[in-house]
Amino acid sequence: MGAGSVRARYLVYFQYLGTDFNGVAAVRGVQRAVGVQNYLEEAAERLNSVVPVKFTISSRTDAGVHALSNAAHLDIQRRSDLPPFSPEVLTEALNTHLKHPAIRVLQAFRVPSHFHARHAAISRTYLYRLATGCHRPDRLPVFERNRCWALQADCLDVAAMQEAAQHLLGTHDFSAFQSAGSPATSPVRTLRQASVSPDPASPFVLPEESRQLRFWSLEFESQSFLYKQVRRMTAVLVAVGLGALMPAQVKAILKSRDPLGKHQSRVAPAHGLFLKSVLYEGIGPTSMQPPCMPSETQYRSHR
Repeated sequence: MGAGSVRARYLVYFQYLGTDFNGVAAVRGVQRAVGVQNYLEEAAERLNSVVPVKFTISSRTDAGVHALSNAAHLDIQRRSDLPPFSPEVLTEALNTHLKHPAIRVLQAFRVPSHFHARHAAISRTYLYRLATGCHRPDRLPVFERNRCWALQADCLDVAAMQEAAQHLLGTHDFSAFQSAGSPATSPVRTLRQASVSPDPASPFVLPEESRQLRFWSLEFESQSFLYKQVRRMTAVLVAVGLGALMPAQVKAILKSRDPLGKHQSRVAPAHGLFLKSVLYEGIGPTSMQPPCMPSETQYRSHR
């Protein structure tokens, strides 16, 4: 630690298309796989911190999963003769040095030194996108590929899916929807939102195709989720929508606490899932003004 240097902690929001990554977490060692965190920390190396910058990710997402807004905290310690970066300058500097076009830093905030991006989150919302009427893979517009689960069925019984989703709301033991490898010490979670709704027509679908292709969104909100819980719940709700399950059976699956059952062992594809938001008490985009662009003089100071 440099004499007199000050360590500043920041909360950073960032987004990414997960197609090219082995998840958000950094992949260490010589493997060819790479995580979003690898690129973020590589960009942070250019900030000339006295100590290496490590990102502590709020919400870990798997390979192929996207994020409209994930979050992480990081510490930056500049030389003693330099002031801490402003959040605006930090955002601009990280984006300047990011080497992958599918990652973007949205905003940064100064936070107390004891703040923890994972433990302090009070809400996480996931969005899962479905497409119906996709009888062949090549029927899906190229701009929608790897951004939704394309189903061959022409329609879904959305009313039945909505009824089934109500059985998931509240505080339950979600063991039936947990995949092996979960680090969670308890399978009990409180699901505050589970909704199914039609999406607006995709701007990437040609008019003559719009009668066949329809898009749907499932949203789930909780303080935290079990490993692959959202994708397992999605698969069960889709089974209800296709008529393979009755809504009441979802309640029975939940009560079974059995993750190996015929229906709940299915996992929806990763590429339809988006981490939509991570919220904190009193910190974040909803409680702050939009950032101003940094001046050229401010920006030069990080080089």
